[in-house]
Amino acid sequence: MTRPAPTARAQRRAKLDTAVKASFDDSGGTPHTYASPRVWEDLVEDGWKVSVNTVAESMARQGLIGRSPKRKRRSLTRPDKAVDPIPDLVRRDFSTGPVDQRWCGDLTEIPTGEGKLRLAIVLDLGSRRLPGFAMSEHHDSVVARAALLMAAAIGGRRRDRGDLSL
Repeated sequence: MTRPAPTARAQRRAKLDTAVKASFDDSGGTPHTYASPRVWEDLVEDGWKVSVNTVAESMARQGLIGRSPKRKRRSLTRPDKAVDPIPDLVRRDFSTGPVDQRWCGDLTEIPTGEGKLRLAIVLDLGSRRLPGFAMSEHHDSVVARAALLMAAAIGGRRRDRGDLSL
């Protein structure tokens, strides 16, 4: 039993795969910079009428990797495996509620010309205001504690006075 002749589509795909491989190989040994958009530009210059996505599919089908995978970013937070984790009292529910009932925070590192600056904030989920913040050049735990202390001082003072305005 003989195999049927390849369809016009299959023949075009085979020619396209050959052209994509040739363009990729002609990149001069820089496959990490020769991704599908660059190969597509070469094919269009050569007279091909093809989309970028079709070129990307052809490259994937042939195992041609255009870009090296992004490197994994190193996280600043390194949990201590020996310590019990802090319970999630909010249970990942960040919906608004009464003022000064639910707080969440963030700690971020800001690169500057003089080094890294750490910023810790405390956000009141009920009012969306920032009752506490702190900045430091060192020690994430110290700056986080300072932001919490500021939030506790300001939040408590406003609640005692009955003044919940910004």
